[in-house]
Amino acid sequence: MTLAALAEATGISVSTLSRLESGQRKPGLDLLLPIAQAHQVSLDELVGAPPVGDPRVRARPIERGGRTHWPLTRQPGGLQAYKVLEPKRKLEPDPRTHEGYEWLYVLSGKLRLVLGDHDVVLTAGEAAEFDTRVPHWFGSTGEGPVEFLSLFGPQGERMHVRARPRKG
Repeated sequence: MTLAALAEATGISVSTLSRLESGQRKPGLDLLLPIAQAHQVSLDELVGAPPVGDPRVRARPIERGGRTHWPLTRQPGGLQAYKVLEPKRKLEPDPRTHEGYEWLYVLSGKLRLVLGDHDVVLTAGEAAEFDTRVPHWFGSTGEGPVEFLSLFGPQGERMHVRARPRKG
């Protein structure tokens, strides 16, 4: 395909295409997308993107303080996700604080969450989010095991789901 034909097919000027071809200009998506369409190839094929590896996370469970954690993210830092199994046990809450933000989603069982002045019980399908600088503790209600997802991230990386305090 000539530069003139490509220019006509994409709406990109011949001079811009010539600079791209000679390496005098770096292409952005605004240029790459119409060129890929004109050549009837995917953007990945056009730019020679490497193949995507196996996306499955195969982390080993981690035992911490009687809980089992399965990491669901591979990258250190940033937002971290865990599936957690808390056994049936009735522990006395020991609220702690630290930097970050946490989001919890209960898969099965009942999760007790003590957060500042709130003492709530989350059941399957319920979620809570909170700033971890507020004193907090969570664990089994003692009625049975609880399985939940925990997303933990630096301040500002937060979901928009709120827990309601128990009416009392």
